[in-house]
Amino acid sequence: MIFSKILINWYSINKRDMPWRLTKDPYCIWLSEIILQQTQIKQGLPYYNAFLNAFPSVFKLAEAEESEVLKLWQGLGYYSRARNLHTTAKYIANDLKGAFPNTYKDLLKLKGVGDYTASAIASICFNETTAVVDGNVYRVLSRYFGITTPINTSNGNKEFKALAQELIDVNRPDEFNQAIMEFGAIQCKPQNPNCNICPLQNGCIAFNRSVINELPVKNKTLKIKKRYFNFLVIISNEKKTIIEKREHKGIWQNLYQFPLIETKKNTSIKAFEALLREHNLLKDRSFEFVLYNDEPIVHKLSHQHLYTNFWVVTIEELPVEGIPVEQVHDYAVPILIGKFIERFNFNRML
Repeated sequence: MIFSKILINWYSINKRDMPWRLTKDPYCIWLSEIILQQTQIKQGLPYYNAFLNAFPSVFKLAEAEESEVLKLWQGLGYYSRARNLHTTAKYIANDLKGAFPNTYKDLLKLKGVGDYTASAIASICFNETTAVVDGNVYRVLSRYFGITTPINTSNGNKEFKALAQELIDVNRPDEFNQAIMEFGAIQCKPQNPNCNICPLQNGCIAFNRSVINELPVKNKTLKIKKRYFNFLVIISNEKKTIIEKREHKGIWQNLYQFPLIETKKNTSIKAFEALLREHNLLKDRSFEFVLYNDEPIVHKLSHQHLYTNFWVVTIEELPVEGIPVEQVHDYAVPILIGKFIERFNFNRML
């Protein structure tokens, strides 16, 4: 079809140089796709290089401790991706003897691998004719064909997948998939797309009807939850602090944090002192405390906004076993806490 030929030709001229485009190794492709889920290339590229340097094979990744993987992932967010990455690496290394599944159907069975990732690996590594559909693909197809079906609905998922499957070049599925994604990323951009030099301009319904900015359509159903986090940065005279592992499921599972008090709203210093006096770590102990940040630090996640305060508590002796403050950098922590650690600079206390 002319559509696919135009895209592939455009891709051959305009594609960006990326390390994962120089290989058909399913380990490298899988790693890149997991890292780039909900992550821009400029942010994900250093992580991709770091992971390959630390774990050059699926066996090396499988041998690593989860804490090592999470530490290297720190800053990317959506940490379930890192945990699934590690789990799948162990399954492939130990159960499959290092051999990646080579079909879309079998790739879907891997933990953390959905339709998009399975299609990408199957087409790029094994030349299977299975179309990818990501945010870039939704945008290109909805604009070119003038599709108004919301992309975040089951009907939308089915419609766009079927259309992409119909359009894919059966002889060059790997090139087509990479071409349409790249086209959406740097040509048919979300804002200010380069319509004047677009090779698909003549047939693009959105361009010809002047509705570029209205497509794709997405239902706004997500309700953002507000949460109020208060981290206790407890420091003893011996220059030790307390850091805890988040064991329960949810955000930041298996990452480390300072002791946390969650409140229903932002709390005044006077009101928070009463909470500290009753906290199991500080009850019946003498301590001093100060609020580190003047205003709550707002950390935005896809489904919730965290209004965060860091309370620096000084105490003569820790109530539980702690760690030397200089070791706080060794733990895998959420980016929110990582940024605080860098700003606070525990090393200056030594």
